Order: sequence, then C-alpha cells, then structure tokens
Amino acid sequence: MTQQSIEPEATAQDAGAGSRVPAGRSWLDRYFHISRRGSTVAREVRGGVTTFMAMAYILLLNPLILSGKDVAGDTLGRQALITATAFAAALTTLLMGFVGKVPLALAAGLSVSGVISSQVAPEMTWPQAMGMCVVYGVVIMLLVVTGLREMIMNAIPLALKHGITMGIGMFIALIGFYKSGFVHQGKATPVTLGPAGELAGWPVLLFAGTLLLIFMLQARNVPGAILIGIVGGTVVAAILNAAGAVAPGQWAAGPPELRGGAVSMPDFSLFGQVEFGGWGQVGVMTVGLIVFTLVLAGFFDAMATIIGVGTEAGLADAKGRMPGLSKALFIDGAGGVIGGVAGGSGQTVFVESATGVGEGARTGLASAVTGVFFAACLFFTPLTAIVPQEVASAALVVIGAMMLMNARHVDWADRATAIPVFLTVVLMPFTYTITTGVAAGVISYTAIKTAQGRAREIGAFMWGLTAIFLVYFALHPIESWLGVH
Repeated sequence: MTQQSIEPEATAQDAGAGSRVPAGRSWLDRYFHISRRGSTVAREVRGGVTTFMAMAYILLLNPLILSGKDVAGDTLGRQALITATAFAAALTTLLMGFVGKVPLALAAGLSVSGVISSQVAPEMTWPQAMGMCVVYGVVIMLLVVTGLREMIMNAIPLALKHGITMGIGMFIALIGFYKSGFVHQGKATPVTLGPAGELAGWPVLLFAGTLLLIFMLQARNVPGAILIGIVGGTVVAAILNAAGAVAPGQWAAGPPELRGGAVSMPDFSLFGQVEFGGWGQVGVMTVGLIVFTLVLAGFFDAMATIIGVGTEAGLADAKGRMPGLSKALFIDGAGGVIGGVAGGSGQTVFVESATGVGEGARTGLASAVTGVFFAACLFFTPLTAIVPQEVASAALVVIGAMMLMNARHVDWADRATAIPVFLTVVLMPFTYTITTGVAAGVISYTAIKTAQGRAREIGAFMWGLTAIFLVYFALHPIESWLGVH
C-alpha cells in the first residue's frame, strides 16, 4: 500500500476502534473521526489549548527576529508583525485541522524567519523578502505534488539534516544573546560579554534570570515552560519598571508598559505587501540559493516533525507512514505562501504539537482549537507588546538549545559525518548566514567521502549541490578573473 493511499478513515487504530463507535455520533465526531481514533471532544479541546500554550511564544519571538532593517533601511512595525504572525498561524493551523485532520499546529518558523532577517532582508526590501516566502512555499507544494520530496529527502545524508537543524539552533541562540545585550560586538575582540566585558543593567540580568527559569521548568518537564518563563519575566520587568529601578532608555525595545487599552483592532498593514520584481539586482545565483536555503529551513524539519508527532499520536505505521501525510506536507508548504502574503514569514509545523498529543489529542479538532486561540490573539496585540525584548530573547536561546539536542543522532566517531556536521553547525552563527553553513557541510562531505574512496555513496544530487556551492564560494574571484564588476 502506498503512502498516498492511506486515508484517515483506514488507519490500523481506526479499524481497531471502529467496532466501538457509538450510534448517533455528532457531526463533529464524524468529521474528525474522534471516536474512531479513540479520543473524545474534551481530550481534543484540552490538547488544542495545551498546544497553543506551548507555542504562543512565537507571537513575541517572530517580531523580534524580523525587527531589523531591509536593504532600503526600512523596518516592520511590531504591532503589525504580531498581527501578521497571529493571523498566519491561525489560518494555517485551521487548515491543518479541517483539511489535514491531524493534531498539528503551524506558526512562523524561526529558522525561516532567521533566513529572511539575516540573508534576504539585507539584499532586498521587506515586500520582496515576503515574495521569496511565497516562492519557497510554492516550491514545497510542487515537491509534494510531484513526489520529488522523497527523492530530495533521501539524497541529503541524515547527519547533514541534523547538522542543519543544529546550526540553525546555534544561529537563533546567537540572535537571542545579542538582542538581549548579553553578547556585544567588542572592540578588541569580535564579541564580548556585555558592552565592556561585563553585564550592564537590570534588563540583561532579567534575561539571564528568565533563561535559567525556563531551563529549570523544562528540567522538571513542566508543560508550557517557555510561556511560563516569558510571563514570569514580564511580570518582574513590569515591577522593576514601575519601581523606577530601570531607566526607560535601558530597555532595548521600550519599557514594559501597556500603551492604551488591552484590546485593539488588528493591524493588517503588512497584509498583501508582497513584491516579485527587482530580484535581478541581487543576481540569479543569490536568489536561487535563498530559495534553496528557505526550502531547507522549512521543509526538512517539517517532514521529521510531522512524522514524529504523528507516530506519538499513534497515527503512523511501523514504516513511519501516516494518514494524510501528503496533505499535511502540502499545507505546510502553503504556509510559506500564507505567511508571505500576511507579512509574517513562512509557516511550518511546530514540534510543540507533541504537547497536545501528550494530553490526548488525536484528530484535527485539536488543531482547530489551537487555530481559534491564535485568531483570538489578533485582538490582544497590546498585551503581547508589553513583553520586553530581553525576556523574549531568552526563549530564542532555549529554542536554540532544543534544536542542538539533535547532536545525539550524529556519529561523531565517523570523520565523514562529524567534520561536515561541525562545519555546518559552527559556520552558521560565525558567518551569520545559514547558507554558508549548509554549503560548507555539503562540500566537505563530498570531499571527505571522495578522499576515503567512497565517492559512489555521494549520489548525483549531492554532486550537483557541491558544484553549485563551489561556485557560491568562488563567485567573487571568478568575477574578478573575468573582469565582471
């Protein structure tokens, strides 16, 4: 039986529970196959709320990552970014619930936003950058429809996939440390602790305290540890600010104060701000590499997350196949398009969906509940804007640490694996570009395999990538040699 032929109604778990389905089921039960999957409406609602609580931090972190300037020196408004983030998360998660019918929630991928902020915006305007999100989303949907996704997934070595995830985690952690003021650009050294070798001010100490609190909660397996840490850090920040312990200018993005009412109308000023022209000024090679990097950042993690959460929910068989996998991957790709049009970066499946599954979620109803909560957040952006940048930055470091845990899957005794993974991981934060890390990993993997006499194990796709990335690194010398300016 092929993967595409497996439908939600025909899973092994469904078949086993089919005889227990009570007569006179509600339309909700029939549509989401709640009884067939051994769940209840109450469990699905509880699971959906839990998932939302576990990933609500994205409403704060995505605007933080996208807070930089584009090539024209323009920035995106924080309120508008929160609205765009909430809207795109709500729409894509609702689609996953009602169409995919699986307990998976989506929101702005921090890895995708990292690429947009660090690599795309410095080369393009923000509308053009969001256009790149739309393009990469369309590419992923085409890969799913044509079945090429499996070929690409199989072509890239598993160790490099883990290395890419780890490198992005290090990159995100660096952003968190820098945005909080914990790490500064030094004068005598490339980076330094604080502005002059020591931490300065209450805000950065609050960052450190929030970071430790989240790690401690995670060590205790407390559900929603990141959100609890953010809320706790924000409360302390508000107290410090009200007591006058911190001067307003010491907060990186303004003091933690409620400006106006707690409820406001959504700011959709970024919606539809998408451009597809003007890419010629950055070059075809650069555009191609950006799209490829976005696909790497958004696609491979989604595949692993979907299968992993699906397995935990009992929806996958022994070979890792699960009902509606193609639909789920297609919706994940559509998240790139939706996020780009909304102005909030590409959407991808969140591993925090596993928290809802742990509470008993087994169907798309849980995703629908999560999506409704994200939609409700559209009207509470003033509350989310209270969170200081220093507190939100702590969550970035935590996410980076979680992504780095993929190191346990790497065979560090094999040089053909360890060296490419090492270069991939360290060069992403050291060069502040994700593409450079991927390129170094691919080239070194090919070179070491060849040196070991194992060139046949590389594969045509990896050889092609190696050639492209060699040109990427040598582009400037080649242009100089040819007299191109």
